[in-house]
Amino acid sequence: MSRSLDALIAQVSEVILGKDVAIRQSVTCLLAGGHLLIEDLPGVGKTTLAHALAVSLGLRFSRVQFTSDLLPTDIVGVSVYERADERANPSGSTSGGRFVFHPGPIFSEILLADEVNRATPKTQSALLEAMEERQVSIDGTTRVLPEPFFVIATQNPFHQIGTFPLPESQLDRFMMCIALGYPDARAERALLEGEDRRLLMKKLDRILDPQSLSALQAEVRGVHASSALLDYIQALVGATRHAVGFAEGLSPRGALALLRAARAWALLAQRDHVLPEDVQAVWVPVVNHRLRPLTTSGASHVAQREAAMQLLATVPIS
Repeated sequence: MSRSLDALIAQVSEVILGKDVAIRQSVTCLLAGGHLLIEDLPGVGKTTLAHALAVSLGLRFSRVQFTSDLLPTDIVGVSVYERADERANPSGSTSGGRFVFHPGPIFSEILLADEVNRATPKTQSALLEAMEERQVSIDGTTRVLPEPFFVIATQNPFHQIGTFPLPESQLDRFMMCIALGYPDARAERALLEGEDRRLLMKKLDRILDPQSLSALQAEVRGVHASSALLDYIQALVGATRHAVGFAEGLSPRGALALLRAARAWALLAQRDHVLPEDVQAVWVPVVNHRLRPLTTSGASHVAQREAAMQLLATVPIS
């Protein structure tokens, strides 16, 4: 299994150059069974990373371009009334007609939600139940989503024209939020001299399959977390709730996400137990979209990251 994970990271790294940490964080999130939010400027590779992950994981995926006119039914599906076949019913009666559900793109193993914050809050809310409970309720009927099910969403910075900020309830359902940033000079030169990314995407192999992924997720759940390690996580979570610079602290969902992500990071390092360093490695991507600084300048991704790092430094490892 470890060879498959190494091959997965290596393949995605051939498409997204110079972003090894972000790629490992993305794989960590999916191994932990969480949803991934990629936030950054247009053109830095957010959608390409999401697409490369979907192909390499060997899962069925659908891509939805979120726009201001997108409706919830465009995502979850719609019931359409279909009349009875009059040839089979000589009387001409249409009493045999019925509503037939036509599933939307959410009924896939990976949903690529491109520029999710360009859709209206009403449309964004269509993802809430699906992300938390792996099901959707339509016309009074609950429909179970495929297993596994992931949402990999990209979003542009909030200050750009035509964006609608994701509410806290929506953000909290993403296990991790990462940013790619500009490539360094060496990676950018390789990008300029290399093959077109769209052509590279067509050459990607499927490294894993649903069964292999499920087995890896089971391994993640079996990674040991000692009592002392749980004490450290509780101390970090408690610090967020008492820090004066934040509007609110981490929720229990956030604490569980931190533990699950740390277990997945440890598995990537080929260990069967979690170290404090694993918690620290996933700390920022797990909490930076959940902790909202009180200062007006704290709305940016960079400011939130800095605030999260400062808080991490204040909690000693017992």
